[in-house]
Amino acid sequence: MQIERVEVMVVAPKVQRFTWSHDLGEQFMTNTIVRITTKDGHVGVGGVWNCMSFDFDRYTCETLRHMIPAVIGQDATAREEIWQSLWPRVFPLPPQALSVIDIALWDLRGKAAGQPIYQLLGGAMDRIPSYASTPMLDDVPAYLRFVEEMIERGFRAVKFHCWCLPEKDLELARAASKEFGDDVALMLDVENNYDLQSAHRVGAELHDLGFTWFEAPLFDYDLPGYRELTQSLEVPVLPSGNWLQDLTAFRHALATRCWTAARTDVTVAGGFTGGRKYLSAVEAAGMRCEIMSWGTTLISSANLHLMLGTGLSTYFEQAVP
Repeated sequence: MQIERVEVMVVAPKVQRFTWSHDLGEQFMTNTIVRITTKDGHVGVGGVWNCMSFDFDRYTCETLRHMIPAVIGQDATAREEIWQSLWPRVFPLPPQALSVIDIALWDLRGKAAGQPIYQLLGGAMDRIPSYASTPMLDDVPAYLRFVEEMIERGFRAVKFHCWCLPEKDLELARAASKEFGDDVALMLDVENNYDLQSAHRVGAELHDLGFTWFEAPLFDYDLPGYRELTQSLEVPVLPSGNWLQDLTAFRHALATRCWTAARTDVTVAGGFTGGRKYLSAVEAAGMRCEIMSWGTTLISSANLHLMLGTGLSTYFEQAVP
């Protein structure tokens, strides 16, 4: 299982582009794919995704250019040792670069063992409900039509990405609750856009409207603000999950009860090796972790394995379309 070859591909398909907030232009989604081949012919594949506002991302690939020489010749089964050795000693690296190598190494392990990764991670579940995770749409009627379509497809939960403007967002929340609140679990994600006062006001009404959770009202770094919201609001409060990329900081947020439930992603946490550490901390804190799974198939399926393996998530996030 000695690593002989590592290939990196940056893929930017020509697809319709979306956004998740009034202040963001259409987002350019890039997939960075890594294929690791061992001397005895085993192949492992991993993928991560990035979003940028003006052009396709290349920095994850360029970072990997400086990491791959340290991987060549290593024992592919020594995942923890490789994971530890790739952490930089001077300046931090994008977490996706570390994650995509680790995901590919776990793919190698699963193929060699003849088992899916979620079973190697503990196999806590073999299925999980899914919610439809929307892009930003034009207006309230467009969202209501969208929810109707999702119900026809079989979804029983929907998370709104919308304008991230409190009054407009509440207009949508009221209409959706009135129309579908008895039949569908509803969540609101406002992409770190509110101030504390607006978050209090919107969160209080979301509870009255029966929303399942309120996601990313503040920047993830605003731990005191999140702590205040979590203690004062009855609706569950979650972070975006993208920003706390350090396990010590993540554990501190858990210990000080900054959120009702945690949130992270296999591509943010450093792959499956890091993701297990994050989820172990969540379990020790007696909490849930609503893992993200945005991205195309390689990314969403990796997060699905992490969810099923650990059993600490309520839903799989299905990006729609």
